[in-house]
Amino acid sequence: MVNKRRHVAKTISYRIISTTIGFLTVWLFTGSLKIGSAFTIMELLWKPIQYYIHERVWYNYIKYGINKGDKL
Repeated sequence: MVNKRRHVAKTISYRIISTTIGFLTVWLFTGSLKIGSAFTIMELLWKPIQYYIHERVWYNYIKYGINKGDKL
């Protein structure tokens, strides 16, 4: 069985990478640190919750790609 802390750790590491890429993209396209920062703050608040829910739904309800004899 996979510990829920693993999902939290994956969420945090994913957010660091994704938020950095999002900030840099918005900043480069707009040229504004203020807009890039605002995007980053909004994304930091919402996306970890969204990802965690998505991960738990896949883990609990979607069996795609899991063979009956496999252990997680």
